[in-house]
Amino acid sequence: MKHRLKTCATIPLIFLCICMSNTFAQSSSPDRTINIDFNQVKGPMNMMFKECIGAGRANEGLRADWQQQLKYVKQQCDFKYIRMHGLLTDDMGVYREDRDGNPQYNFQYIDVLYDFILSINMIPFVEIGFMPNALASGDETIFWWRGNVTPPKDYTKWQELIRQLTLHFTERYGADEVKKWYFEVWNEPNLTPWFWTGTMDDYFKLYQHSAIAVKSVNKDYRVGGPATAGAAWEVELIDFCKKNDLPVDFISTHAYGVKQGFLDEYGQAGTILDSNPMSLSIDVLNSRKEIDGSSMPGLELHYTEWSSSYTPADPIHDSYHQAAYILDKIKRVGDAATSMSYWVFTDIFEEPGPRFTPFHGGFGLLNYQAINKPAFYAYKYMNQLGTTELSNADSASWTCKDEQGNIQILLWDFTYTFPGDSVNNQDYYIRDLPSKANGKVKIHISELPAEKYLVEVYQIGYRVNDSYTTYFDMGKPNQLTKEQVRKIKELNDGSAISSEKIKVKKGTPFIKELEMRENDVFLITLKKQ
Repeated sequence: MKHRLKTCATIPLIFLCICMSNTFAQSSSPDRTINIDFNQVKGPMNMMFKECIGAGRANEGLRADWQQQLKYVKQQCDFKYIRMHGLLTDDMGVYREDRDGNPQYNFQYIDVLYDFILSINMIPFVEIGFMPNALASGDETIFWWRGNVTPPKDYTKWQELIRQLTLHFTERYGADEVKKWYFEVWNEPNLTPWFWTGTMDDYFKLYQHSAIAVKSVNKDYRVGGPATAGAAWEVELIDFCKKNDLPVDFISTHAYGVKQGFLDEYGQAGTILDSNPMSLSIDVLNSRKEIDGSSMPGLELHYTEWSSSYTPADPIHDSYHQAAYILDKIKRVGDAATSMSYWVFTDIFEEPGPRFTPFHGGFGLLNYQAINKPAFYAYKYMNQLGTTELSNADSASWTCKDEQGNIQILLWDFTYTFPGDSVNNQDYYIRDLPSKANGKVKIHISELPAEKYLVEVYQIGYRVNDSYTTYFDMGKPNQLTKEQVRKIKELNDGSAISSEKIKVKKGTPFIKELEMRENDVFLITLKKQ
């Protein structure tokens, strides 16, 4: 996490006083129409958005509240993989040496963590790092929990540690299971000296020894990198592996949507949301282009971290604006990435140490008290989309159907409301920020089978599933009582804002018109009865 480098119908109509505009300003009018033909199929819905989710560090995964939140997020959003830092740091008790310098290995804490992850039908996306202190060449660390970021003092011992770890995974979970996993070497080594005190060549040496170790256990296990900030070193790693006949099964990197800085865990330097409509998304598209133009054009591309901002002290993460932002960026990426792992699922995240307020701009989809943020609902809504995408010319929506013939329409407006570079995110998104009316959207579905349907409308926006603003209205207390937590959850519980049973006659279109506001998100579902 941390950086930015590079009209007529016989069926009833519901008129909702809810708001949103054309996200991409495609015409001079803010009004837009979403035309859908039930029989016009684009193809399978691309579900890459829920392939992976991030978490802070491995040791946090031993906490009961962390595990409870991950289980809940899995149930609601159905993420497949989970990636985190610090698997090999000393708080996981993995490595030490005896008085003669002989390595000793201990994987008990990792077993507790990975046993839980697998028990809820998630899969580890294994980030190999940071350096155990007994194997480190220096004492430079990062974050409150002191992850050692120096190269190994002995690359042979490092390779054997990774081999033993991979062998242990195989013995405990079986090769067929571990073949599903990804092994990613290190985190953001291009951000020196913060995440790696060595050079690019030192990182490539680390990669070489790590990849050989993983593949020595099973040639079908997947290993890759360089896990860089800002899409760096992608082609360089490919060229290095090609030249040295080394395995690389995927490319991974990171991107964030602010336009200054690259590391600020306390949010003190200030961040500014980039106004470029293609911010962040263009990084992913360019990464795909780089890989396709390389000597290994078929490699998978995993953005193993992404969000609007790289600091866990940026209030945009708590804001209702974040939901529309997420959908906007994912839609623009299309099929360029194999996965885009949102950073992260929970505010139980201690890079700057334990946080002192319940809403502090943390990365999470949920806060400490497991309160759903608007970002959570963005992912929950995407998870409700059917597996078949319908043809749709509107660029700020998805229209889908499932195997039962139910319809889902997810639409949004992302309007850049930021007042300019003279203000930081930390000063702007902590405010009460009412959204303005921004035109109408008309939804028109033709060739809908003649059936009875339950039509439900769900919303994210200003004061609708907007937990931060509820907290703001309470006076932003530094600590929340149980009653305050209950109240915030009750007022932002994700319930449908309208529900109606209709009967569609043969040859009659379904029409719905919504009045929208800036940065509103809507999910409309039509379920056969």
